[in-house]
Amino acid sequence: MAIPGINSVHNFARSTIYKLVDAMPAVTINSKKLSDSIKWAGQHISSPQNRLILGATALMSQPFIDLNNKRVDEETRKTSAARTVAKIIAGTTTGFFVRYYCIKAIEAFTKDPKTLKEGEKYKSVLYPKNILRVTKKGLKHHKMALGTVISLGVMMFTNFLIDAPLTKILTNKFVAKIKENDAKKSKGVSDG
Repeated sequence: MAIPGINSVHNFARSTIYKLVDAMPAVTINSKKLSDSIKWAGQHISSPQNRLILGATALMSQPFIDLNNKRVDEETRKTSAARTVAKIIAGTTTGFFVRYYCIKAIEAFTKDPKTLKEGEKYKSVLYPKNILRVTKKGLKHHKMALGTVISLGVMMFTNFLIDAPLTKILTNKFVAKIKENDAKKSKGVSDG
């Protein structure tokens, strides 16, 4: 049974996405060096490492955007930058560790069934089945992909249990330090 209105919204969204995709120019990479670099990154940079790269990039750019927002007063800019830094640190740290340990957990349960002893069959629960030949490279990608998917589910909980409280704690510490430094500056100016 279709719900009136939902289908029209869905169809509108789909047609809008298709129009946007059609409007984008096709990109062909002609540089072998660039193509090889992209291929290498895809094969060697894992999900946890990717999260660290994203976190470092965000830390180098987003706080400066907040500090240069001329539409708000100085105190709001500093508080916003402090909250942004706290969010980046909390999100990157928990994101890295959740991804890393989920992939490690997956590795514990993707052992080759042929190499296991009788009582250790549970260690092959997530090993790819119904595949004629499992390569080392393919198994590595399988573990990384499965670990990343499971980590996304885990992070639905850690966002509320760890990220949000840690962000609040770090924001409060950063804001307190900013206020302490501002007080020292104003005291130093009035004493001088």
